[in-house]
Amino acid sequence: MKAIKNDILGGITAAVVALPLALAFGVASGAGAAAGLYGAIILGFFASLFGGTKTQISGPTGPMTVVTASAIVVFGGDVNAVMTIIFISGILQIAFGVMGIGKWIKFIPYPVISGFMSGIGFIIIILQINPFFGVTPSGSILQTIIDIPETFAHATYSSIIIAASTLAIMFLTPKRLSRVVPPALIALIVMTYLSVLLEFNIPTIGEIPRSLPDIVFPTTFEFIKLKEIIMLSVTLALLGTIDTLLTSVVADSLTKTKHNSNKELIGQGIGNTLCSLVGAIPGAGATMRTVINIKSGGTTHLSGMVHAVTLLIIVLFLAPLASKIPLAVLAGILIKVGFDILDYRFIKIMTKVPRKDLIIMSIVLLLTIFVDLIMAVGVGITIASILTIYHISKHTKFKTQRSKSLFEIEVNNYETRILKINGALFFATSSIFERRIDKFKNSKNVVVDCLNVGFMDLSAMLAIEEIIVNFKELNINVLLVLNEANRRKIMRIDSNGVFKNTPIFRGVEAAINQIQKRSLES
Repeated sequence: MKAIKNDILGGITAAVVALPLALAFGVASGAGAAAGLYGAIILGFFASLFGGTKTQISGPTGPMTVVTASAIVVFGGDVNAVMTIIFISGILQIAFGVMGIGKWIKFIPYPVISGFMSGIGFIIIILQINPFFGVTPSGSILQTIIDIPETFAHATYSSIIIAASTLAIMFLTPKRLSRVVPPALIALIVMTYLSVLLEFNIPTIGEIPRSLPDIVFPTTFEFIKLKEIIMLSVTLALLGTIDTLLTSVVADSLTKTKHNSNKELIGQGIGNTLCSLVGAIPGAGATMRTVINIKSGGTTHLSGMVHAVTLLIIVLFLAPLASKIPLAVLAGILIKVGFDILDYRFIKIMTKVPRKDLIIMSIVLLLTIFVDLIMAVGVGITIASILTIYHISKHTKFKTQRSKSLFEIEVNNYETRILKINGALFFATSSIFERRIDKFKNSKNVVVDCLNVGFMDLSAMLAIEEIIVNFKELNINVLLVLNEANRRKIMRIDSNGVFKNTPIFRGVEAAINQIQKRSLES
């Protein structure tokens, strides 16, 4: 009974956070506020009902909104064609889940993920420049940047006041207050009231229908645009998959559980397919809303369904009030969302990471902003693969041995275990490393012997960092054995002091001696 009560509380809290974001993403997509709200309701409910992450809250997200907005621009506002794209992307996600493709997402190098997530953050910020100043959006990144002088010339002061005040609330709300009431909701209510009170003549989101949406089957489109439809469908499906599974990993780390990635993709696919039938925009697992759900007590699929039902109740009974919300308020909220999407983890260490990782991240970032998301990810993975193969061929020593694998496990005793790694440790092998070392959670001491690792990339270093943090929470003592080159690498990116506080040795014997010394002292 307590679990149900906590799920209801978590779901309602997540809905309060989701409301302004759903409105903002709906307007930003070009499909309208109602499309954003029903996207949050339908995807939120069915992804929770059929998904594989118990505490996940799903709904419109920045990355999915950016692609949907592009689709609306490409098809000149042809809603039927856009809904066909969303329908196909949902079917593709279901197929990804059935075929077990979810497990392959972990093989995307971290700099690629960092580049396209930060790129999406910049896209959202740039596209909100016009609404911020009260000017009609152009829909194009390059055109928005080119038109900035003209935008300033035609700016509406009342829009600037509302948008700037919203942005100030989003950034400056004290943490103690934001734990109780989300800053986005504060901005939405306060600035809408202020706009009405001062009778500002600025664009608003307009009327939101109080009735349930009509069901429409997206069946017809111009055959000549089949290529664009397929490309955008694949983009939405892949982006939704990556966005969702990244959020699932965050949920796992907070709840100490393991999600079912394939089941999660099936749930997301069902939700997005149903969204297309009512004219709603697609979405994915939403990190901030999921975290808030967990922090508010949500533990099961029920919390996500409660979140969706709460939003439906709000739409049916409070829609007339929402119609007065100024677009400038939503612009301020979305600019903050854009800043939140930027990968500060990478930005903090970008001057210290290997040059190849920085190059990959920069290329993916620029391609994401100015060209295309799928091309950005494809080019990033290709470059990362080529550079990784080069480093492997340069650093790996070839020696024929029978039954010799990359990872060798030596069990010293029940309390102390040694994981020896021979070869390269990079984005493709770091997941194997994580899986093998996960079996050591019943030990007291774990020695990670990387002395024979000739090459270690950023994905591997961050994986080791995360394992050290997780093992310390379980009171497991982690000791590293590294050569000098790899020791210098990990110390350069040690922005959180994790490696600084972890014993590092030049040989396994020294690490074992340290463990024995501690054992005698205790």
